Amino acid sequence: MLTVHHLNNSRSQRVLWLLEELGVAYDIVRYQRQSNMLAPPELRAIHPLGKSPVITDGGKTIAESGAIAEYLVGTYGDGRLIPSPDTPERLRYTYWLHYAEGSAMPPLLLKLLFTLMPKRAPALLRPLVRKVSNQAMTALVNPQLKLHMAFWESELSKTEWFASDAFTAADIQMSFPLEAAAARGGLEQGHPKAMVFLERIHARPAYQRALERGGPYAVGR
Repeated sequence: MLTVHHLNNSRSQRVLWLLEELGVAYDIVRYQRQSNMLAPPELRAIHPLGKSPVITDGGKTIAESGAIAEYLVGTYGDGRLIPSPDTPERLRYTYWLHYAEGSAMPPLLLKLLFTLMPKRAPALLRPLVRKVSNQAMTALVNPQLKLHMAFWESELSKTEWFASDAFTAADIQMSFPLEAAAARGGLEQGHPKAMVFLERIHARPAYQRALERGGPYAVGR
């Protein structure tokens, strides 16, 4: 049986969603974040980096969201959720599948980091840390986020979904950056196509089933 090693409030929620879209049976082993929001050390018994998502399928252990998506679609998809080979849509699919983590998430993670730093700094250092964090946000993080969000809006003005007019696994991958941007990046301001994208994915029955199985999901934390 395929097993998802599922960390609460994490990218592994996308894996559950993909499996629900494919109709693949799976088990869940649940892990809870520690008080510092890091994954518990028990995950290192599954993968040396101790991070989620990770799946096990037979004797195989697969980590990294993009690699997991490629494996699941290739193994269980039977041509579903992926454009036909040698088409422009397939090239776009591959791009968005890997852009989600490679390019979109770093500025969102930096925004979260610089938001949390002043709150967690010692009281005497908090004003200085807040000043440095605000400068980093203004000079680096927010301009990058603005650039990426404008890119998403432009691309979703061309096609209903990211790779084409058909829903694919690339849209599942892209859900996490857009969810995070809506929660803490200002996506709701001036990006109507991106917000409609989120409405469409939230309405998908497989998305809702994944939430039921995976538990509450607060990507903005």
